[in-house]
Amino acid sequence: MKKAIVLVIILVLVGLFVLVGTAVRNNIVKLADKTVVSDLELASVEDGIYKGEFSLLPVRAVVQVSVEDHQIQEIKILEHQNGLGEKAETIIDRVIEKQGLDVDVVSGATVSSKVMLKAIENALVK
Repeated sequence: MKKAIVLVIILVLVGLFVLVGTAVRNNIVKLADKTVVSDLELASVEDGIYKGEFSLLPVRAVVQVSVEDHQIQEIKILEHQNGLGEKAETIIDRVIEKQGLDVDVVSGATVSSKVMLKAIENALVK
């Protein structure tokens, strides 16, 4: 009888953990959807190295962006706390290729993609 009670308690706790985790995840995704990333006006960005950051906890990114002749030459990821969104780091290649932030997010890593894009924007819009 005691084993059955312990098992029921464990199952209830696991269920609560899953529900809370799902609610937190859904809130972060909603925040990411509401996060506006504006495209860049690179003509107004002087040559230099710029640092930007952004977070939607628990996802956080810090980037360093190198600009030369009003073009993004390189983006270094200095920090990326990503949970399961590591593949969002490939978005950097899209930004450099397009020379702008109006790029598709990485499927399956939407929050990390938005955080990365917003960190780049924050670096260059200061």
